This record gives sequence, structure tokens and C-alpha cells, in this order.
Amino acid sequence: MAERKSDRTRAAILAAARERFGADGYERATIRAIAADAAIDPAMVMRYYGNKEKLFAAAAEFDLRLPDLGGVPRDELGEALIRHFLTRWEGDDTLRALLRAAVTNESAAERMRELFAAQLAPTLRELKVDQPAVRAGLIATQTLGLALCRYILELGPVTALTHDQLAAVLGPTLTRYLTAPLG
Repeated sequence: MAERKSDRTRAAILAAARERFGADGYERATIRAIAADAAIDPAMVMRYYGNKEKLFAAAAEFDLRLPDLGGVPRDELGEALIRHFLTRWEGDDTLRALLRAAVTNESAAERMRELFAAQLAPTLRELKVDQPAVRAGLIATQTLGLALCRYILELGPVTALTHDQLAAVLGPTLTRYLTAPLG
């Protein structure tokens, strides 16, 4: 089946939006700039997405690509998750743009909440942990805090740590969040 022109236009808009939101953040990115990057008229962006918030929500579709943790020993779960999240944060600007925007924009914050609820909690249910939604929230506190400090605020001592060091330091905390009784 041949690709329709409208599908190509939508794809070009989303690619340009991801780049622009990643580079400029939500507040500074403009429909005009995104349209220019996609080499289309700004009216086309509005036609397909309605407004900046809806475009951002579409552009911020992000798959955490959580690994199958079923074969990971219980005491290594946190380390495996930290390594995975570091790879995902560093491999795609979209999640960083979403985090940057979520700090000041309610729509972006809601998207971030949905992302973790929809993708992390089911993974935890597969591990047969009790209260997977609560545990997913606790994991989010650490992974989002790490991402904020490492990739957005670029705190020197945190950016200087290697993946191995971060996994060694934060892994046990995530493992505790996954396996310890919730009081």
C-alpha cells in the first residue's frame, strides 16, 4: 500500500517537533519553527494537530522499551532498571524534552505520569510485586530525579558518574523499592 502524502506530512511534522522540542524545550519551541523545520506552512501543523499542546502530546509518544526482567535475579532488578533507563535517556532526546517540559507545563506533566503508569506498572505486575502502581511511582522518583539532575540541570558530580557507578549506587535503592515490604 502506497504511503499517502498526509502520512508523510504528519511524519515530517512529528520528526521536526521532536527535534525542536528536544532542542528548545516546550516553552521556546514554536509552531512556526516546527513548520519551518518540516518545510511546510504553519497552518498545516494546526490542521493536523490543532495546537502546540496536542502536537507535543503526539510528539512525546515514547516507548520506555522496558526489558523483560523475569530472568533477572531479585537482588539485581534495580541495577538492571538503572542501566536500562540511562540507555533510554541517552538514546532519545524526546524523553528529555518531555521531562524539561513537564516541569512547567501541566499537559507535559500529565504525559509523563501516563508514560510511567502505562508502561512501568504493567512490567512490575509481571514481576508479581504487590502494589505495582506505588512501586512504579517510587521508581519514577529516582529515575526522573536522576534524569533531571544528569540531563537537564547537568549537575557536575552526577554527570561525571559512569553507568556502572550509578547502577552500583542507585540500583540497591530501586531493588528495595521493588522488593521490600511497603510499610
